[in-house]
Amino acid sequence: MKIIVDTCIWSLALRRDFDNNSDAVKELEKLILDQKVQMIGPIRQELLSGIRHKKQFNALQSYLSAFPDLIITTQDYELGSEYYNTNREKGIQGSNTDFLICALSHNHEMPIYTEDKDFIKFSEHIPIVLHTP
Repeated sequence: MKIIVDTCIWSLALRRDFDNNSDAVKELEKLILDQKVQMIGPIRQELLSGIRHKKQFNALQSYLSAFPDLIITTQDYELGSEYYNTNREKGIQGSNTDFLICALSHNHEMPIYTEDKDFIKFSEHIPIVLHTP
């Protein structure tokens, strides 16, 4: 089973000034070795956005190319919108990308690996599964 790895986990692992022995980074390494990581385009875009130096951008782009994107369909976008609306009705805010991740997780039966506590709130109102190491 593949697991959608959220931007925050990737960011921890890719930062040069972070302790790469953290539990989150170790789990990501394990998922990569077990070929369980599922990349999606919006997370790839978030990871590549804001990189100031072209050489660093190219290096990260090359590294991430090992993880093909899941194809996102109209059904995924529509469910993401429903999830956004459901949570908004409950007073819970989230980004469009977060709810698209939730829709992809549900539609493709893939857990989400994240340290973003918002996903715990989302899971109270929509059927998503969070990966716990």
